[in-house]
Amino acid sequence: MKRVVVTGVGPVTPIGVGAANFLAAQHEARNGIRPITLFDASDLSVRFAGEVDVDVHQYLETKEAKRLDRFVQFALIGADLALADSGLTAEEVAGDLTGTCIGSGIGGLDTWEAQSKIRFERTAMRISPFFIPMLIANMASGHVAMRYHLTGPSSSVVTACATGTGNIGDAYRMIQRGEAEVVFAGGTEAPITPMGIGGFAVMKALSTRNDSPETASRPFTASRDGFVAGEGAGILVLEEYERAVKRGARIYAEIVGYGTSADAHHITAPAPGGTGAIAAITRALRDAKMNPEDIGYINAHGTSTPANDLNETLAFKAVWGAGKVPPASSTKSMTGHTLGAAGGIEGVATVQAIHHGVLPPTRNYMDPDPELDLDYIPNVAREAVVNAAISTNFAFGGQNAAVIFKRV
Repeated sequence: MKRVVVTGVGPVTPIGVGAANFLAAQHEARNGIRPITLFDASDLSVRFAGEVDVDVHQYLETKEAKRLDRFVQFALIGADLALADSGLTAEEVAGDLTGTCIGSGIGGLDTWEAQSKIRFERTAMRISPFFIPMLIANMASGHVAMRYHLTGPSSSVVTACATGTGNIGDAYRMIQRGEAEVVFAGGTEAPITPMGIGGFAVMKALSTRNDSPETASRPFTASRDGFVAGEGAGILVLEEYERAVKRGARIYAEIVGYGTSADAHHITAPAPGGTGAIAAITRALRDAKMNPEDIGYINAHGTSTPANDLNETLAFKAVWGAGKVPPASSTKSMTGHTLGAAGGIEGVATVQAIHHGVLPPTRNYMDPDPELDLDYIPNVAREAVVNAAISTNFAFGGQNAAVIFKRV
């Protein structure tokens, strides 16, 4: 089996766009949560989210941008950034040795809403001819492939909040098996719309701290009251190890393990005790031929919901043993929960932590929950050299994924 490394990252997040900006934001525990500006949210019970501040026209021509949903725009921007960060050129990646594996948990939600309005106010025959191509979730992979003429294997894993990690894992397998030498992998999402925020709000999944958006995402605390919706993308350039070494690439980390599982329990609630999470983490460790004690940092799913944070903590204790769990943190405390993009963005954060020797903090950790007694790296980034780290994500539908990165 071929070895797989990460040589480029393209984060598009509410706290920073591009590798350097995102890294600095993590180290500063920067807040990315603020009142919603993308639409008038005054009639909703939740009126804040993690919005990305980026000029899409810096990366895309006006005509092109109009024909793309926001989630695809983010993917293209992330791919541009990741390619530049990798040191590769568009000419070097073109062809059938480069693949794409980028997913979205929801797809073109804003497009769906806008075109539905036209259908009901006028007629279905007046909707845009670009409606379907703008909507479907695989278009992130499709457009990145078209942009760089990538004719290698292409896929789009769609597993809700585990989407980004699932795509990284599948891309890892593509290169391991020799199907590709380079793969653009990760996740993208643009759910900040009336239906997106309204849908999560009516199911009581979101924090309602409208008076203090900047402190609303507070994973692992006693006062956590729901997640904060976010948007963005996290795209990574995965590359076959020998190829990367031959061209003298800067290597962030090697991917050495990947595991998935299903809770088979409930459409939204995690399995009691985190049994599904335990299975995914255990499978990733087995794939990596590692013991739990080999892991020095956990980038946790850490949504800031009562059920996730409890069951995730129980899962960590079950895998590592009480008193033996390595430091864990949730970057969602800064970005909000970016759904299908989460695993991509958090994959970027994890390899940056390994490469730069700084672990991102859990922002807003003000009131510890007595039931959650791990080291969540509270509020301040921590210098630490770790040889291996794991990124975990758990999704509606009970689908779980974990990927392990290792220092080369």
